[in-house]
Amino acid sequence: MKTFYSPAHLDHDPLLLFERGELLPAVEIPVRAERVKTEIAARKIGPVLTPATFDDAPILRVHDAGLVAFLAEAHAEWRKRYGENAPAAMPSAWPAHSLRDGRGGDIESKLGSYAFSADTPIMRGTWQAAREAVNVVLSAAAAIRAGDNGAFALTRPPGHHAANDVFGGFCYLNNIAIAAQWFADAGMRPAVLDVDYHHGNGTQTIFYNRADVFFCSLHADPHFAYPHFLGFADEHGNDAGEGANLNLPLPANTDWPHYEQALARAIAAVDAFGPDVMLVSLGLDTFIDDPIAAFRLKAADYLRLGEKIAALKRPTLFVFEGGYALEALGTITVNVLEGFESQQS
Repeated sequence: MKTFYSPAHLDHDPLLLFERGELLPAVEIPVRAERVKTEIAARKIGPVLTPATFDDAPILRVHDAGLVAFLAEAHAEWRKRYGENAPAAMPSAWPAHSLRDGRGGDIESKLGSYAFSADTPIMRGTWQAAREAVNVVLSAAAAIRAGDNGAFALTRPPGHHAANDVFGGFCYLNNIAIAAQWFADAGMRPAVLDVDYHHGNGTQTIFYNRADVFFCSLHADPHFAYPHFLGFADEHGNDAGEGANLNLPLPANTDWPHYEQALARAIAAVDAFGPDVMLVSLGLDTFIDDPIAAFRLKAADYLRLGEKIAALKRPTLFVFEGGYALEALGTITVNVLEGFESQQS
């Protein structure tokens, strides 16, 4: 299996995370992707390739032009306001409920209007990393279109929380949604399976009113887990998209036997949709030792996960999302890819 990767992600290096009412060490950090890359090389599952360069057109098929321009300019605006040595840009106020949108205002107004959470800092290398992640995912998608049965986009920062016109949840541009739209624009029928611990609210929102892209997510119940305000079981899609959205929220401490039951339901739903291509939001924060999650999957379970996905017998693009147990992250990520590859003939 080909892996696509860019070192541009190294320049997006958050130091702090606002969580539980305090500033904590960041968990979405460069070593995540580096551990996976090292494991891919050690286990020789395939080449690690440099991505091609794509223009902005695929991004603008998914994201609001104002959000894209803001992300590209935000750090420069922040430094202009607060000085060259200012820390990372983060929002401190939001136009919630009856307040007015501030996208035409100053950098503070724009941050609050475009961000939906305070966990996604913008620093000097953030835009370049997020923009290059799009090149990574589209290069992997191009490999699928060229005939590969599987490809892995080692994207960082992740993307599945970013919606059409907002960013958050460590995500700036929605890598997997951009790839799904790219496939759809080529006349293909994509399905997205999100196995991250956290619901892919951005991906759901982007495709919620559409019938041509199926979205299914297994995740921690938003009654207690981020992103809190989407991911409930009664969200089935809207208008033309009615029935093209399936959420399977799960309780805390979910282990493999219970996860496997939900996965079987998800795979059956995806198969019934009849996609030409599968896209998997590969979050690994379902692992038992993940520091910010509460599921109980073990390393061997990720081999089974890959095998179950392979049973769909569709060309499959895996896109790296969450997962923060650094010591195990390389192993469990490559376990999924190896499990998938073991079923290919």
